[in-house]
Amino acid sequence: MPPLLTALVDDAAVFPPGSAALTDAVPAHANHRAAWYAPLIGPLLIPVAERDAFRAIAPPGTAVGLVGEPGAVEAALGDLPDGTCQIESPVAKRGEEPRPGIERLAALMRKSEEPWQWYLEVPLAWGLMSALDLVAALRAEGLPIAAKFRTGGLAAELFPTPVELAAVICACRDRDLPFKLTAGLHHAVRHTDAETGLVHHGFLNILAAVLAAADGAEPADLAGVLSVTEPYPLAERVRPALDRERPLWVAFGSCSVQDPVADLVALGLLERPRRTPGLSTAAGSASDGVA
Repeated sequence: MPPLLTALVDDAAVFPPGSAALTDAVPAHANHRAAWYAPLIGPLLIPVAERDAFRAIAPPGTAVGLVGEPGAVEAALGDLPDGTCQIESPVAKRGEEPRPGIERLAALMRKSEEPWQWYLEVPLAWGLMSALDLVAALRAEGLPIAAKFRTGGLAAELFPTPVELAAVICACRDRDLPFKLTAGLHHAVRHTDAETGLVHHGFLNILAAVLAAADGAEPADLAGVLSVTEPYPLAERVRPALDRERPLWVAFGSCSVQDPVADLVALGLLERPRRTPGLSTAAGSASDGVA
């Protein structure tokens, strides 16, 4: 697995639009973790309210990230599953002041002795830059904190424009602030969904933009990269950097991790291992990682 792609995709199968049942998502995640592309995949993400159901069926040591509102997270802190590695929580609704929510979650981090990574979802709206200043200051204080942004959803206003997303990436770069992304990143390249008509960002566009930002590019340059809709020129921008550690961008959640795998293989950025002669059909299927 190239370093640039390692742990890029968190398994968000139980969240919309996939909305898989937990009883299906847990064994499917185990299959992903045993597949040839396993190093690409991060933890399974589940709502904090489903932690007991997860604990009842998950193999021991399954890496899991809990997602929930600050109140639900606070109530569950003393009762999180073994294998919990990260907590993700929104700090405010669009139009609300985000700083109080950030400070509330920071207080929980100070009380906790667990080495969880916390991702605070900040709306791409009013108060964003001051919120990023606060998150960066808390990170400098030593708290295990990073930002999280929404790049899609069920309504057009949840999809930031290339200009808006470029500005956010550069703002994080300027603050040395890692970030996660969530929603809408179903495929490698920017495209229009045939059913909804919504224009989705491509995760490969964002990867190319993050690389450019780390090399000093400005928002206008990044907006151009984020707007590209031709897959192979975009892949060629990323290919020389496959051996680099990924800067800034921690990961994104996907409700179908097979889609990013398939796109990366099709573009020649990820190589599917050849089957070993003499393997049975069952062994060959397992090595292909088909869920």
